[in-house]
Amino acid sequence: MCTLIGGTLMGTAAAGALFFSTAKVNKAKYPVFGVDVSNYQGDINWQELESQNVSFAFIKATEGSGHTDESVRRNLDRAAFTGIKVSAYHFFSFDSAGDTQADNFISSVSPDEIDLPPVIDIEYYADKRSNKPSKEETEKILCPLISRLEEHYGTKPIIYTTLPVYLRYIKGSFSDCPLWIRSVNCEPDLIDWKFWQYSDKGTLTGYDGEEEHIDLNVYNGSVEDFEKEFPKPNNKKALS
Repeated sequence: MCTLIGGTLMGTAAAGALFFSTAKVNKAKYPVFGVDVSNYQGDINWQELESQNVSFAFIKATEGSGHTDESVRRNLDRAAFTGIKVSAYHFFSFDSAGDTQADNFISSVSPDEIDLPPVIDIEYYADKRSNKPSKEETEKILCPLISRLEEHYGTKPIIYTTLPVYLRYIKGSFSDCPLWIRSVNCEPDLIDWKFWQYSDKGTLTGYDGEEEHIDLNVYNGSVEDFEKEFPKPNNKKALS
């Protein structure tokens, strides 16, 4: 009995340590570094971000069927004057139709403004963690959204998500979409991911918003892999 109790306590302690630990990133293995931003980072100096080895950035554009991020236009315009490869992301709503969500994003982001595929950010919000939508309900919204974005931008959208949401809604059904996974406690080495958000407590210089932190990410591959998969666009604006 003591052995059983001791083993249980050790297992609980190990799980607790993992939960409160911070993911460690092997920079030699994942040398391509990036960020994701929204209006919470305020006024961003994109040249300064670039000077800190930021190679890519995901910029919040829209949410649901009616919300547009206040900074999306400024961020897309200013990032275009750098060598940072950008995409824009849409925060998925479980509460509105996929077609109207697609309309919202498409009206906010032109295909020639992004260098990486568009992103759908699907995660629990409000009461959805305790009152989880069914897989069928979610697919009814997500399928037309993915289809519309793929048709408009000419590529499968990236799906950003957490592990619980991935396991419930994405795995199997939408595995053909590149995966951007959030895992701030450990490396997600048991799933096939394209981008990994490893920290939501990063600090860089070059932004001045109400949020002091910035999310940090890496690409799953070498610099050469990244350049081959996402070639340097020829439509970047010249520095003035």
